[in-house]
Amino acid sequence: MNMEGQLRRIFQAALSAVDPGRLVRERVSLAKGLLRLRGEGADTTLDLRSFEQILVLGAGKAAAPMAAALESVLGERIGEGLVVVKEGYRAALARIRCLEAGHPVPDERGLAAAEAMEALAASANARTLVLVLLSGGGSALLPAPVHPISLQDKQEVTGSLLASGATIAEINCLRKHLSRLKGGRLVSRLGGAQVVSLILSDVVGDRLDTIASGLTAPDESTFSQAAAIVSKYGLSLPSPVANLLAEGLRGDVGETPKPGDPAFERVTNILIGNNRTGLEAAAREAEVLGWRSVVLTSRIVGEAREVGKVYAAIALDQRRHGSLGAGNVCILAGGETTVTVRGTGLGGRNQECALSFLAELAAAGPWVDGIDFLAASSDGGDGPTDAAGAFAESGLLAEARRLGLNIGDYLRENDSYRFFAAVGGLFKTGPTLTNVCDYQICLVGG
Repeated sequence: MNMEGQLRRIFQAALSAVDPGRLVRERVSLAKGLLRLRGEGADTTLDLRSFEQILVLGAGKAAAPMAAALESVLGERIGEGLVVVKEGYRAALARIRCLEAGHPVPDERGLAAAEAMEALAASANARTLVLVLLSGGGSALLPAPVHPISLQDKQEVTGSLLASGATIAEINCLRKHLSRLKGGRLVSRLGGAQVVSLILSDVVGDRLDTIASGLTAPDESTFSQAAAIVSKYGLSLPSPVANLLAEGLRGDVGETPKPGDPAFERVTNILIGNNRTGLEAAAREAEVLGWRSVVLTSRIVGEAREVGKVYAAIALDQRRHGSLGAGNVCILAGGETTVTVRGTGLGGRNQECALSFLAELAAAGPWVDGIDFLAASSDGGDGPTDAAGAFAESGLLAEARRLGLNIGDYLRENDSYRFFAAVGGLFKTGPTLTNVCDYQICLVGG
């Protein structure tokens, strides 16, 4: 198997480990009317005879396979349900409606889906069990703007945030303060129901108040922090959004519900999988293929091009000096980088990371052979492109030279997609139906 094939196989091992349906089936079981739900830091058992109805709500790129797995456990015990997924991520379900909506910029379908979810939530009461399925992407898929903010206002703010280089936590802080559902506000729509959320993390650090903008988690962020993010990135806001933030700063608008709020007394949030889950599986697969695995971290953040430089530095030191030990080494890490868009090109954070890595190889001299790198998004979509990420290795570097392509020019224009399309380095998976941030895999021959 060539190096590209091995990178693909290691990446696939990570994806298999974070398959949403598999995770739900492993962590949810039903026996003699007792429903057990378990995950990181939580294990709860509920007697279904205590409830008059079961509702299922969900949002995110992994919501459809999570819902299908829940249907396989509960079957006709589910009364009604609704999950909202990114376009192309839909699945056939028996008892739960599955709607598609726009991502990463919200659209009319998402607005209609959010209104449908509010209506279904209003049917819950204290004798209802509400199971909520959350994964990355849920924030964009459920736009429910506070009056008088319009969908167009939300679209404008989202577009500005995505281009600014803001982190997902910063983006979601602002989203939560403009929404009727996010920042824990969905709970207030559920009529005092028993609520259990099963959560697949796409957030570095696994903060439950940030994943899908914390639909069922207390929110520690404030209007003051949201306003500071606007100032930090110099965002120009539509008047209704600016006015709402100003009202929030004055205390004229209520804050999102905070930790200790009685609304969360009957709410349990359970983390069922994250980036680390996939990293550990990838490391095991690399060992099977004959590589000694080194897992650096699952918390990589920062500008994608700067992270690419760091990976290249580690790989080149290993290639030349064996700094991580002798022999063939697979260096693994995960997280989620950002891109501050300054050019007019097309790309995504993983493609930009790989392009920056390749630029470092170009300047490194004779030590580049034997280094193969893949940066890819676990959801199969890197930025506004049809690629999950890109490869970087000496063969692609030689092809770029043959074609007369200047890597620096493509970096300046944030045009990594077109560069890798030209040299043959794009990595395309299609929708993976999961979402746990990004993976970076580097094979360094001894």
